[in-house]
Amino acid sequence: MNQSPELLRRLLRAKDRMDGACHEAWPVARLARVSAVSPAHFARSFKAAFGMPPHRYLLSRRIERAVALMRDTELSVTEIALCTGWRSLGTFGRIFRDITGDSPGNVRARERSAAQARDRLPECIARAVHRPDLNSAVSEKRRRTAVATVDAHSMEVPNDW
Repeated sequence: MNQSPELLRRLLRAKDRMDGACHEAWPVARLARVSAVSPAHFARSFKAAFGMPPHRYLLSRRIERAVALMRDTELSVTEIALCTGWRSLGTFGRIFRDITGDSPGNVRARERSAAQARDRLPECIARAVHRPDLNSAVSEKRRRTAVATVDAHSMEVPNDW
């Protein structure tokens, strides 16, 4: 979809606002006001321009920020969840696991041990490599995991053979 440069500037304005304050609530109506377009037009245009809906983009930014806080601070997981905009620790944990594939505690340990190796890379490259993959929906990831588990169990050979 070919979008006008003016519309792209408006969409980038909203994206920059989300990046600068990902801990805040950013409903589509608020983002549309920042971009000076209608909510429906904003949602369609944002997805076309950036490859994912605004809410999914916001989730990725929150999880990126949470991972950075786990790596760089001594804050508890609860404090990190609240700092990154989550109201419920349960929701934070579920979405964190769905996006990263691991628990916050395990990610914290892995990130801290790998931090020394990444110190040699420019931060922009390290972030791009470790950015969560949100191109598929959470339900699709769960379905793939379930199918893989069923396939693995169906290939097991009984011990009495």
